[in-house]
Amino acid sequence: MTDGEFDRISELLGRVPNDFELAVFSLLWSEHCGYKQSARLLGRFPSEGEHVLQGPGENAGVVAVGDGLAVAFKVESHNHPSAVEPFQGAATGVGGILRDIVAMGARPIALLDSIRFGDLEQPHQRWLFSNAVAGIGHYGNCVGVPNVGGECVFDPAYKDNCLVNAMCVGLLPADRVTRATASGPGNLIVLYGATTGRDGIGGASVLASQELSDEAADKRPTVQIGDPFMGKKLIEVSLELVELGHVVSLQDLGAAGLASSLSEMAARGGAGVDVHLDRVPQREDDMVPAELMISESQERMVAVVAPEQLEAVQAVCEKWELASAVLGEVTDSGLLRCFFNETEVGSIPATLLTDAPRYDVARTPRARVERVDQKAPTEASPDDLLQLMGSQNIASRAWVYEQYDQLVQSRTVRRPGLDAAVLLLSGKRGLAVSLDGSGRMARLDPRIGGSLAALEAARNVACAGGRPIAMTNCLNFGNPEKADVGWELAEAIEGIALACEAVDVPIVSGNVSLYNETDGESIHPTPAVGCVGLVADVHQVPGRWNEGDIVMQLGSGATRLDGSEYESVCAGISGGELAPLDLAGEAALIEALWRVAPNASLLHDVSLGGLGVALAESAIFSGMGAELDLSWDAVTLFGEGIGQAVVACCPEQVAGVQALGVPSKEIGQVGGGSLLEVEVNELASMYAGGLPKVMTN
Repeated sequence: MTDGEFDRISELLGRVPNDFELAVFSLLWSEHCGYKQSARLLGRFPSEGEHVLQGPGENAGVVAVGDGLAVAFKVESHNHPSAVEPFQGAATGVGGILRDIVAMGARPIALLDSIRFGDLEQPHQRWLFSNAVAGIGHYGNCVGVPNVGGECVFDPAYKDNCLVNAMCVGLLPADRVTRATASGPGNLIVLYGATTGRDGIGGASVLASQELSDEAADKRPTVQIGDPFMGKKLIEVSLELVELGHVVSLQDLGAAGLASSLSEMAARGGAGVDVHLDRVPQREDDMVPAELMISESQERMVAVVAPEQLEAVQAVCEKWELASAVLGEVTDSGLLRCFFNETEVGSIPATLLTDAPRYDVARTPRARVERVDQKAPTEASPDDLLQLMGSQNIASRAWVYEQYDQLVQSRTVRRPGLDAAVLLLSGKRGLAVSLDGSGRMARLDPRIGGSLAALEAARNVACAGGRPIAMTNCLNFGNPEKADVGWELAEAIEGIALACEAVDVPIVSGNVSLYNETDGESIHPTPAVGCVGLVADVHQVPGRWNEGDIVMQLGSGATRLDGSEYESVCAGISGGELAPLDLAGEAALIEALWRVAPNASLLHDVSLGGLGVALAESAIFSGMGAELDLSWDAVTLFGEGIGQAVVACCPEQVAGVQALGVPSKEIGQVGGGSLLEVEVNELASMYAGGLPKVMTN
């Protein structure tokens, strides 16, 4: 908190805040909770659409998906905690996003994660990565929610600030969206779940709203500790309370604990809340009021309950062996009033806490990232393809996702491994889900990078047969008080907005993670975008290509090697200038993909590694090669940045693909055991062994 903000608080209160009130303000007015640097920029996102039931402003976005069903989904970050203590940081990131979905009255049905670390050749990065993956798997597996997708990227830019973004998707009746609003003076505030301790105190302000430094290890006590088995009970209790109509509203306790949840509920409802902190069930007997108010102990929820429903709520909690306590009641005062042993320890208008200062970020475009070596190779070779397939950023992610339960709940139609996953909704209808980001590309051009993240998420969904209907995002950036980072943030937001407008898909939820810097060194600007799409018939989701299928390249535009994985891995070159985007053409490609999906044997998005890698992945996934009419031109095979896809279909369907209205080109036919002069078995061996090899160094 700045001196100016302290003066502003004193002015708004008409007095100097006491220590308790100052502790509450310091967290609620942090960037993590208050979005001081980003709120004005986020209004640029389109957030309305035919499917939208709840847009930004609640715990998660909600979209209608037909048959009386709705889907709640959101992505959030747990970056700084994971950099300090990767297992618990990543695990509690999963726990937190699960509670966001549950607070909407939805049952979580899928998790996805986007994670980024430094070069795995470094032992510390392997330790961070392996423990974060273990934490994600531990929490998700224990609560019984499948982890079905995401991405992992390795780049020296993330060596001191790893990124752990977790996305959750939940299912609920469309007419039963639960919102976190305190309403009805006299209604009771009930806290239930785990007991409260000192774990996580100051986590939002200490870790997520300032840069890290060499003393990061000293902040390990501010990382929350998760208990997934308690989390599972919390999910079941919350959903039972909603289904039985026992609660008016729900709110999870995440960053800033009770301080955040109670003030947000009161402000949304235009109400006040009186809370008695001495009634909070505690693990440690000597906790003081401020600690009880801002503790970020996990697996806790707050419910607004009508007095006549209290006994029924307590009975449900007792059945599941969860502690519960009536902390206070809703009032019409507009104040968040806090008491301890009947003594008032703080009184703050709730809207002052939720209405943090809003700043316009300074914006100074930074210089273009020039290539280290302007003489980029133009002729590639089979050895280059093999090297790419075993590289850290392209090799199979099976080492990661095989640690996750992908099938629990029996909704998973398409597992991780190629583009989006697919979940069964009802009847034969499904939901395609994907989570994708850009870092290296956004470093070269943050506006194009923002667009590419959104477009790739939508393309992946379309390649699984899903018509994209809504998106969520997590914006991971450095210190926004620096003008070049402020420019990156604004440009990336504009890029995402332009892409969403082009494909006519709204952003319904999201998160901002700033101050991802250590000792002045920032991460790449890294927007991550999640997308959900409706699949008309899960029996027609594209799978593997078949012998005799025609292989086609769909999409137009000239790719470039600038910023590509090929230049980084095979030539040690970085920098350059990205190709301009044709957003109308990108939108047409996405529509063509989901329309052609029922008649295609295989669809695969061309992204990291370019066309050559997409073809190799298709061959590995299908267990069969193809005879291709392609030269070893590096730009053609490994260029990136322009929307393209690989389509394989039987000869009778070629005319239908060509009639889609987007550029298409026949490039070969499926058959044989090789691809681009390399045996598929050899490609598969390099692809499968890439991560296990480096992780056992």
